[in-house]
Order: sequence, then C-alpha cells, then structure tokens
Amino acid sequence: MMTDLRPPSGVWAAVTIARRELSSFFRLPVGWVAIALYLFLAGVVFVVATLQPGGPASMREFFTLSGWLLVPVAPAISMRLLSEERRTGTIEPLLTAPVSDVAVVLGKYLGGTLFLGCMLVPTLLLVAILYAVSSPLPDPGPIVAGYLCLVLLGMFYLSVGVLVSSLTSNQTLAFLGTFFALVLIQMLGGVAEYVPAAARDVVRHLDVLSRVADFAKGVIDLSHVVFFGGASAFFVVLTVVVMESRRWR
Repeated sequence: MMTDLRPPSGVWAAVTIARRELSSFFRLPVGWVAIALYLFLAGVVFVVATLQPGGPASMREFFTLSGWLLVPVAPAISMRLLSEERRTGTIEPLLTAPVSDVAVVLGKYLGGTLFLGCMLVPTLLLVAILYAVSSPLPDPGPIVAGYLCLVLLGMFYLSVGVLVSSLTSNQTLAFLGTFFALVLIQMLGGVAEYVPAAARDVVRHLDVLSRVADFAKGVIDLSHVVFFGGASAFFVVLTVVVMESRRWR
C-alpha cells in the first residue's frame, strides 16, 4: 500500500493564500510604499547611528532602533490583509469555501511575513557598505543576531496587525489601531517602575525593547525567541477566534 506523502489540504490552502497575498503586495502601491518607507528609515538610521567617523564597526545602534523602525511599517503591511476582504465582501465567499479559518488566517499572515522578509533583503546592502568602509571588519555574530531579531519582531508586529485587521473593514482604522497598539507595546518597559509592585515583573517580562537590545548586542537568548514566537502565535490564534465568530453570527 502506497503512503500519501502530500501535505494536508489545509496546508496547501494556506500556502496558496500566502502566495496570492505576497504577489498582491507587489501589484499594489501599498507594498512599494511600505518598502520605500522602511528603506528610507533604515538608511537614515544607518547613516546617523552607524556610519560615524572613528566609531565602532557595528550595527548595534541600528538594530537597537529596529523596534521603532518597524512600528509604522508593520501596520502598512497588515492593514489590508483581512480588512480589505471585509470591505469588498469577499470575506464571505472565503469563509464559506471548503477552507478552514486557520488556513485563511495562516495564509494571510504568512503572506505578510514573506513580504516582510523581501523588504529586509535590500538592507543587506547596508551590511556590505559597513564591511567596505570598516577596518577591522565587523563581527558577523551580532549582525546575524540582529537580523534574527528583525524577523522575530516583524512577525510579532504583523500578528498584532492581522488581529486588528480582522476587526474592521476600514484599512485606515486597521493601520491606526495597529500603530497605536505597537507604540503602547514599545512603551511597556518605560512604565514598569510606575505600576504596582505585584504587576511589575509581568510588565518587565513583556518589555520588547530590552529583548531587542540583547539581540543587538549579539545575544541570542532562547527565552527571547520563545517570547516572540509565543506572542505571535497568541495573536494569530486570537485572529482565528475572531474569524470563527463570524460563522456563529
């Protein structure tokens, strides 16, 4: 008896949706605007914080500020993932099709994540410039850790954006809701000293910027990887719940 080694149909559906979403970003102006915005911000930060005469050959400051760089960009990527489907009414046929809500949400989320990866590729030119003008050459370890941080942080931000996008049919509201949610997340570490002592440890555990700073130093802490992965999964699961609730209405 032959064993069917093909992936489950739900996996194929998620992959198909992800490919469709990825290609749509390059067909619509919003995708190119997001890329241009991020590359502009990344270039400014790189020149100001990294290319300093006599400074260390390191991208530590660049990656330290990466948490803020993605705050306006991630909402621009995620705002249309599900809100556009609701606005145009195509969400109903999608939900009534023989495709699970998990496959729909994962496909949309993976499409945004793949686009984020494409957006980060041109920044490797900044690394090449740093190597070209530095003596001695930079340590590659912190750079690898920094890019791992960008991917994990971007996935986390996009998971928040997908959830917000599922709650509204207005892309502007989806963008603003995600933007302010990410700003609040970024500010958690700064308010830890002002919350009651009982909640202080919890707030510190949720501090994103301190984790980004560790990655920027070249420290790949497994607890940080688990935090970003777990937080991303949490918001994706919440999005699935929101989508399933539409079937119950």
